[in-house]
Amino acid sequence: MTTTYTRPVLDEVARAREVVARLHAELPRWGLVVWTAGNVSQRVLVDPASGPGLDDLFVIKPSGVTYDELTPESMVVCDLDGHLVDGDRAPSSDTAAHAYVYRNLPDVGGVVHTHSTYATAWAARAEPIPCVLTMMADEFGGDVPVGPFALIGDDSIGRGIVETLRDSRSPAVLMRNHGPFTVGRDARAAVKAAVMVEEVARTVHIARQLGPTVPIDQHDIDSLYARYQHVYGQSPAAHDPEDRS
Repeated sequence: MTTTYTRPVLDEVARAREVVARLHAELPRWGLVVWTAGNVSQRVLVDPASGPGLDDLFVIKPSGVTYDELTPESMVVCDLDGHLVDGDRAPSSDTAAHAYVYRNLPDVGGVVHTHSTYATAWAARAEPIPCVLTMMADEFGGDVPVGPFALIGDDSIGRGIVETLRDSRSPAVLMRNHGPFTVGRDARAAVKAAVMVEEVARTVHIARQLGPTVPIDQHDIDSLYARYQHVYGQSPAAHDPEDRS
């Protein structure tokens, strides 16, 4: 990388590369992607006292590389305009969307995109996934919303993601005719959201084959969401449950 970045920044980039490479393995593990589709990114965060690099870089998967080939060294580093900063391969075709999200949602530290089957089927219908499960109230705070149709290649997808999620509690959006994008405080949280949105998409689809689903009252959704986000788990200050038991 360019020598204008200090050692703490370079160390954090190396750590982010390892994290992002490892988390990509979770996508095929949970059946969320096929072939080279999908991508994970993580914002690089460092102390501003360390020099240039605060919130202005992220690590993402290179374009068109199979999951078996992904290593920390193969990950690429981009700035928040989506320009390649370090790496010897072209970044993901969704890089502009990730960059736009990071520029406009400063609390987001990780972004994931998949074409997981059930969530993408809802996106093809341009239909939100209704909040009819307590799991959905916990994780998404309500329905999983649908974002607008947008073409790949510029930041149009990113704009749709931001416009849809800016005023939503959901960490997931179903981009119409495309598929799910998820966000989180880091890449691991965004991957978890991607796993969960596929699970609820599948479950609600099956439920609707059996007959009408029963919505949860908004008051109960709010109560469930507040408890799960702020009370559930070992430490409210460091809530990051591995399971739901």
